[in-house]
Amino acid sequence: QVQLVESGGGLVQPGGSLRLSCETSGSIFSRYTMGWYRQAPGKGRELVASITAGGSTNYADSVKDRFTISRDNAKNTVALQMNSLKPEDTAVYFCNARIAFMPQLWGQGTQVTISS
Repeated sequence: QVQLVESGGGLVQPGGSLRLSCETSGSIFSRYTMGWYRQAPGKGRELVASITAGGSTNYADSVKDRFTISRDNAKNTVALQMNSLKPEDTAVYFCNARIAFMPQLWGQGTQVTISS
């Protein structure tokens, strides 16, 4: 069973930066599309950024030019660099992995709080 473990969350002031990391266990990480989702209080889970096995990226309009997703297939990790953070970025951030004909996989989530 593939497992995803997030780290790097915390409390920062508006305008600050955080780097989230998702470490995976499993045999086929390099073939998965990886993503970061977030869920704010009282709202549904939304896609923040994704990166395919080939390195193609996609970002939510709300985070483009501020967040950067990357992956290191040799280390089985995916990262989300978050800059110029805003209070509206406050949420639980989840690592996600998907591949054709298999259920999506989710990490346990890590709390990101942006507050002065």
